[in-house]
Amino acid sequence: MQTSNLNPQITLTGRHVEITDALREFTERKISGLHLDYPRIIEAKVVLDVQGRRHFSEMVLFCANHITLEASTESDDLYKSIDETVSKIARRMRKFKTRLLKTHRPRNDSIRFLEEQVFKPEMPEDASTEPAPHIIHREHHRIRHLFTDEAIMELEMSERHFLVFHNATSARLSILYRRSDGDYGLIEP
Repeated sequence: MQTSNLNPQITLTGRHVEITDALREFTERKISGLHLDYPRIIEAKVVLDVQGRRHFSEMVLFCANHITLEASTESDDLYKSIDETVSKIARRMRKFKTRLLKTHRPRNDSIRFLEEQVFKPEMPEDASTEPAPHIIHREHHRIRHLFTDEAIMELEMSERHFLVFHNATSARLSILYRRSDGDYGLIEP
């Protein structure tokens, strides 16, 4: 069994705070000390932010088998927020591993690619009209073939509010989202 992750690439970014050698060493020791053999960490991105007395730590781990784990914490001490973020990530790794061991399903390994299309933006006819809202943040996500319980597990491990996936049982595009009461909703168009 692997006792630590062997030299994962760690990118440490500081917002409103200078990254000292002690802080870098502490963060690298915490990440490499995640004592789990699955999933193996390939790359880690850590963002530390200080806003007055609030200290934020955000961590995204890119692991083997296209697994992405993310967590963020806010506290009154930067080292404390790093500790709490690493413990959140460790809990999610354990949860993912135990759920994966419980379910053994046959996988359809065929990969389907969607055709890429580019649309030209249209200029407004009247320049005096108020401009339409524009996109300020864009994220790219891969649509994966998942069963519904795997999609729930994926959504629990991330901090996102919804997940778009290709349902492996119905072969349709589906959207899974968190409801305000803590349950999940599934949209199948």
